[in-house]
Amino acid sequence: MTLTTAQRLGQSVEALTPGYFALTMASGIVSVGMELEGFDVLSVLLLVICAASFVILLALTGWRAIRYPGAIRDDFMDPRRAFGFFTLVAGADVLGVRLFMSGMPFFTTALLVAAGALFLVIGYVIPWTAALSKQKRSVVATANGTWFIWVVASQSIAIAAATLEPRADAARSALALVAVVAWSVGVLLYGATAVFVALRLMLYRFGPDEFTPPYWVTMGALAITVLAGARIVDMAEAPMVAATGHLIAGLSVVFWGIATWLIPPLLAAGLWRHVMHRLPLRYEPTLWSIIFPLGMYAVASLSIGATDTLPIVLWIGKVELWVAFAAWAATFVAMTYHVVRGFTAPRTEGVAES
Repeated sequence: MTLTTAQRLGQSVEALTPGYFALTMASGIVSVGMELEGFDVLSVLLLVICAASFVILLALTGWRAIRYPGAIRDDFMDPRRAFGFFTLVAGADVLGVRLFMSGMPFFTTALLVAAGALFLVIGYVIPWTAALSKQKRSVVATANGTWFIWVVASQSIAIAAATLEPRADAARSALALVAVVAWSVGVLLYGATAVFVALRLMLYRFGPDEFTPPYWVTMGALAITVLAGARIVDMAEAPMVAATGHLIAGLSVVFWGIATWLIPPLLAAGLWRHVMHRLPLRYEPTLWSIIFPLGMYAVASLSIGATDTLPIVLWIGKVELWVAFAAWAATFVAMTYHVVRGFTAPRTEGVAES
């Protein structure tokens, strides 16, 4: 029996991946880059898409939690999908930072408070429910690229706090403390996650079908750590900045170098997956987990290049920004076609992919 539009929408909401807020993250960070480079029209267009996607996905997630609580519970228990919930935290902060650039610090503050509160909850709940609760397989066997989104969420809080800090008065010291602590936690989480994922690659079979787009967050998590570090160094004078500024500045350059080093093997792995093993390259929501790292690497390069007066890094950021925008545009067109086709192509009863 052919499904109605309402039934198709219900199936899509039930199957909605928690990591879909990577669309908001990707659109927002490319918008930030375009704003930094003075391409105002493109930046505003991307900001509109960023904000619209955040509101729509938030509404769909709320609908899913009310109408399909079992699906939400299953995601929290599934280490392959659970860490995708951290894209909600990062998406809120990226949107907030971009709105700050448009002169709307109130929304930045509100989104930071909401994202920070959510991170404090799911930052403890998800590792327990998805990774540390009783599993048929070991924790190491379930590690994958989505786990690095935990790092991204922490660093997004650091960026939002550091962005607000120069404009704050009474809250300046508190925001500086939040920024430095969130940055430090993110660095710790990156090291721990990298160990788990590395052990997963060495101890268990890893075929081309398992090299999914979120593995690009391995690089993106380092890139956002670099950007967070650059924003912290640029903060107004505060005790936490004075105590940690030189250390964070130096480590940010090191992390940028490691992020750069990771790009060639990630590209080679993509060729191994799609060229050597001929797995088709088709749209899936996790593709936004590639676009965000590309955009974040560009913005991080622009920021650290300007902050530390590194002309070659600045030039790399300018070039990479257009690479990220081209990838964003191609993925957005593919997503639009995928969504339209999902609601117009004949389909019988079954669960839809989202």
